[in-house]
Amino acid sequence: MGEFTEKVKGETNEVVGKVKQESGNPETRAEGKDQETKGEMQEDKGEVEGAMGNDI
Repeated sequence: MGEFTEKVKGETNEVVGKVKQESGNPETRAEGKDQETKGEMQEDKGEVEGAMGNDI
């Protein structure tokens, strides 16, 4: 996947994760933190792909 795609997916996961963290359910809050972290990693992956010229 390209840089742009990874960044969009990452941003989406971060936003959804932050919303889940506002839940009253501890399990949902934990899922939200994990999802936010996943999003951050996807954005980083997009940055690396962009730097390597892999934006397809």
